[in-house]
Amino acid sequence: MSDFKHLDELFRKFTDDGLPSCSCIIAKKGEILYEGYFGMADLENKVPLTREHVFRQASLTKIAMYTTAMMLYEQGRFLMTDPISKFFPEWKESRKMVTNPDGSVEIVPTDKPITVKNIMNMTCGLPYHMIIGGQRVQHPTSEAMWHAMEPLMAKGYYTLREQIEAISKVPLAFEPGSRWLYGFASELTAGLLEAVTGKPAEIVIKEMLFEPLGMDSSANFLFGDLEQRLVKDYYLYPDKKLGDENALYICPPEREATMVGPLGTVPGFSRVITNCWDYTKLMQMLANGGVYDGRRIMGRKTIDLMRTNTLSDTLIREDFSNNYLAGYGYGYGVRTLMDRYVGHHNGSLGAFGWTGGSGTWAEADPSEGVSIVYMHNIQPNLEEYHHLRMRATAYGCLE
Repeated sequence: MSDFKHLDELFRKFTDDGLPSCSCIIAKKGEILYEGYFGMADLENKVPLTREHVFRQASLTKIAMYTTAMMLYEQGRFLMTDPISKFFPEWKESRKMVTNPDGSVEIVPTDKPITVKNIMNMTCGLPYHMIIGGQRVQHPTSEAMWHAMEPLMAKGYYTLREQIEAISKVPLAFEPGSRWLYGFASELTAGLLEAVTGKPAEIVIKEMLFEPLGMDSSANFLFGDLEQRLVKDYYLYPDKKLGDENALYICPPEREATMVGPLGTVPGFSRVITNCWDYTKLMQMLANGGVYDGRRIMGRKTIDLMRTNTLSDTLIREDFSNNYLAGYGYGYGVRTLMDRYVGHHNGSLGAFGWTGGSGTWAEADPSEGVSIVYMHNIQPNLEEYHHLRMRATAYGCLE
C-alpha cells in the first residue's frame, strides 16, 4: 500500500512545477480519508487555496446534470426510447451529412430520429461549437452550428430553448446512434430537464441535487461571496510562466442572466461552480447506492444503469479511445471503467466519473463506497499529466 504522504508530495510537485493550485478529497462510506489544498488561489495577491475556494467545473458539470436526468428517468418522466421531438417539436425531421466516395458531402434525411438515449450517451451527432486554445472547433457540423447561432450571437443574450431551436436546423455528423461524438448532447439534455419539469435546468439541478445534498457552495451562477472565493483560471505558457486568467479559453462565470460572455453571447446553459468539499457529497451519494447522510437521493439500480457501458467495441475503439480514456466505456453522461489492464487503472471495475476542461476530475467506486474528487483551474488543463498521476497515487493510498 502507498501512503497519503505520497499524494501530498505529488501535489506539491504539481504546484512547484507551475500549477497555481490544486485540491483533492478522498472519501469512503461517508468518512473523509484525505483532504488536501496546495498552492495559491490568487497568485498576485498571495491568497493560499483553502476548502472554501470554488472552481469552474466546465464539463464536470455533466455528472451533476446527468445524475439529475437519471433521477427524472426513475420518476417516469421520459423513456430512453423517446424521440427528442416529443420535447422539442422542431427536431421531428433530422438531416445528416454523408460523404460520398469522391469526397463530396451530401445532406440527407436521417433513417431514425434522435432519441433521449442518443443525447444521454453522446451519440446524437452534434459536436460543440466552441473555442479551444483560441481556435474554433474544426468540424463541418460544428461550423454549421456556428452559422446557425450567428443571429443569436448577434442578439447577445439568448436562452437555452432558443439555442436548441437554432441548432435543430443543423445537419448531424452521422446517423444517430452510429458513432460517439462529444458535444451538444449536453445542451439537449439540459433542455430535457427544462421540458419535463417546466423549470430552468439550473433550478432543477439545484432543487433535486444541490439542496438535498447540502451543496451550499455549488451553483451555475455566481451568488453571495462565490465571486470572491473563485480561484483564478490562469494560462500556463510553455516556459511555465502564467498569463492572465481566462486568456484563451473560458469567460468568467455569469453573475446574472444578462451578462455578456465570449463573442458577445451568453451560453444557454451555464456550467457549475463548486469545490471538492461540495462535489464529494454528490460523488459519495453515487458511490454509496444513492444514499447520503442517511437520506436516499436516488435509486441504486438507477446508478447502476447510469454507469453501464452503452458503446460497442467498435465505437470505443474508433471514437472513445486515447491514452486518457483508455480502459473506459461510456454510460449516460459518464465514463465507466471496463478494463484495468488497458487503462493502467489501479481502481475498481465499474468506477465512473468525468472531467472538466479547466482541470477538474471526479470518480465514484460503488464496489468500495469510495469517491475521489480533484480540482485545479488552468489552461491548457494538462489533464493527462496531472489526472493520471493523481488517480494512480490516490487509489494506491487505499486499503
